[in-house]
Amino acid sequence: MQGKLSIWGRKTSSNVQALMWCIAELNLAYERYDIGHKFGGNDTPEFLEMNPNGTVPVLRDNGGEAIWETGAILRYLATQYGTGDFWPQQPQARANVDKWAEWAKINIAGTFTGPIFWRVVRTAAKDRDEKAIASALNVFHKYLQIAENQLTKQPFLAGEAFTLADIQFGHVLYRYFDIAIERASFPAVEQYYQNLTQRPAFAEHVMVSYDDLRAE
Repeated sequence: MQGKLSIWGRKTSSNVQALMWCIAELNLAYERYDIGHKFGGNDTPEFLEMNPNGTVPVLRDNGGEAIWETGAILRYLATQYGTGDFWPQQPQARANVDKWAEWAKINIAGTFTGPIFWRVVRTAAKDRDEKAIASALNVFHKYLQIAENQLTKQPFLAGEAFTLADIQFGHVLYRYFDIAIERASFPAVEQYYQNLTQRPAFAEHVMVSYDDLRAE
């Protein structure tokens, strides 16, 4: 029986957004505490006892042991509360979802958030390295082409149904399509993103203003 989930992390964190989107899709009860960035609190002894890295998100399920690292939290929730295609029971089917989830975490979130988003949004205009941004976009677009190839054949990243892989991949796309950058043409990804924006959980937890992250 599910109790209440406790989450530590600010809603403007992309990792927290992925977690909150997952929680909403699974229709789980939760309480979230603003921690990190302008809120601080992630360097206190109490928080570091939960997560010695001082990073968000952190989750406790019904007062249980603290779980950190977004991918680990998402897999825990999917295993504990996911049903059907979202996180299949059959090992081969689950591995297919998991490989795309891991791919998205490393090659989509990993090549976008720091190399592109931070350089565009979290760096003052006078300090931006436009050459580095263009180079990072070239790398990111090579990986996005892989997603394009997948989504040309099927409606979701790992197949015919919405899965955990879409959480790891899709949460990056709001910021990608929103920030002021030169985007390549990926029609299938663009349609996929438009479809995600129609999901209430995505609209509420991912399409969140990041204005307070902007550098002056």
